[in-house]
Amino acid sequence: MDSTFTFSIRCIPFDEDYRPAESTRATTNFANLARGENRRENLRNALRMIDNKFNAMAHWDNPLRDRYAVEIEIVSVEMSIGSSAETETFPIIEVLKTNIVDQATSERIEGVVGNNFSSYVRDYDFSILLPEHNINKDAFSAPDDFGDLHGKLFQAFLKSEAYRDHFSKPPIICLSASSTKTYHRTDNQHPILGIEYRQSEFSPTDRYFEKMGLQVRYFMPPNSVAPFAFYFIGDLLTDYTNLELISTISTMDTFQKIYRPEIYNANSVAGTCYRPNLKHSDYSLTQVVYDREERSRLAVEQGKFAEQHFIRPFKTILDAWSANYVVR
Repeated sequence: MDSTFTFSIRCIPFDEDYRPAESTRATTNFANLARGENRRENLRNALRMIDNKFNAMAHWDNPLRDRYAVEIEIVSVEMSIGSSAETETFPIIEVLKTNIVDQATSERIEGVVGNNFSSYVRDYDFSILLPEHNINKDAFSAPDDFGDLHGKLFQAFLKSEAYRDHFSKPPIICLSASSTKTYHRTDNQHPILGIEYRQSEFSPTDRYFEKMGLQVRYFMPPNSVAPFAFYFIGDLLTDYTNLELISTISTMDTFQKIYRPEIYNANSVAGTCYRPNLKHSDYSLTQVVYDREERSRLAVEQGKFAEQHFIRPFKTILDAWSANYVVR
């Protein structure tokens, strides 16, 4: 990568004392929980849900379902632009890193980086650029280069010295299935990831993550009620251990039950042919307070932040770098 672009990483614990940094997107799953008068209770309940889900899945040699605890770090990535004398930084990405504590042996086991994915540039692309592109158009479409810059920045981060120094494996990002697509159950079943689903065409998010160099497969883990989208590099089924996969599932299953209870805390299980529906009424609520309407509004504000502080000031540099960056 160009020497005028460098990445730096800062990690802080995600626990019941967590308070979001000013640079953290307010709509990010973990940051949204840590706001308001119920912040500590929200965090405590979410962390308990993660541990409970992990122990339910890692049930071997775990008769009381209390052997493991999941520790989570928030990984904040900043990109520096310019010479050392005039360097400016921008909060480019935030993800989560899981670590597993085996309380029977006191062993601390490395988990997975990725899980949740947060990006101001993605907010700009979906909340500012895409709506502007479709003004006064009869049919919705995306620009041909939609997601190119974001995808190249992400891949450059994965190739950076900062990433190699902190993480031993590529990321797994786990998101909700798209409510605009239909998923079909297959005969393929993995002992941890569960039943595989497939769809006939990619969602806009799938295409966007493809430009980040990530493949996607959809699995409904045991005792879950809907499939998740798993974005990865390499071989999802063989490159990660059972405990690594469980750490991702337990973390993101918890977040999705909180944020999309209509899908992931529904009272019925996805069938052979499944289409997620955020208007589904037969679901249960968690004991975590969340304002989804505020989240939609803030996404636009975050997109404007990226436009004002990153896209416009560094447009010439970013355009030239993106045009010359070769994805390998």
